Amino acid sequence: MPLSDALLKLSNVVQRYDADAGANTVPVLKGVCLDVARGESLAIIGPSGSGKSTLLNIIGTLDRPASGEVTLAGQDLNRLDDRELAAVRNQQVGFVFQAHYLLPQCTVWENVLVPTLAGANGESRQSAPARAERLLKRVGLGERMSHRPGQLSGGERQRVAVVRALINQPQLLLADEPTGALDRASAQQLAQLLLELNREEGVTLIVVTHALDLAHKMGRVLELKDGVLTPAK
Repeated sequence: MPLSDALLKLSNVVQRYDADAGANTVPVLKGVCLDVARGESLAIIGPSGSGKSTLLNIIGTLDRPASGEVTLAGQDLNRLDDRELAAVRNQQVGFVFQAHYLLPQCTVWENVLVPTLAGANGESRQSAPARAERLLKRVGLGERMSHRPGQLSGGERQRVAVVRALINQPQLLLADEPTGALDRASAQQLAQLLLELNREEGVTLIVVTHALDLAHKMGRVLELKDGVLTPAK
């Protein structure tokens, strides 16, 4: 792909963890290379413990690699300090996890707006309520904005989590096992919604999943095995 089309680039990313009180190190990622185009939808599959979530955490700046380069929108993330990385997470990356992590004491509306409280400029904060309303209506939750998470189904809570992830108009949406806690019907609905929002919002989508039916809905599927990424068979 042309360099100008790449939103995300990983070059020889290595990650390892200490084991046995630091006596040994366990390699998890062994030189991962990856280019992801703007607007692409990508699934990463692999056996349990293969390092999929570790890789997603590095891409999302929740963790730093032991070595290698990670570039997002032309910016070398390794050169950023913790404050700058926090700004990247808030403004350029949206996260959806298996657990929704909604605040139980807050309404749907309030939960969606939480990311706008940190780091957003005045213009973004001013436009956020209208965007929240539009997105909540788009995902079928226009009548649930005053409800609290405990009053919603599992699928509805995940839809709120998706809207919250998109509220700051990120360039990259990362989803870690987003359908893992849902029944089959809700999982299929969420998968379809993610793909529709990928197209409508122009957001690049990376999904880590064990669900092959979800993975094969994405535009590209890669497998993480023995610490490296390869095209899925």
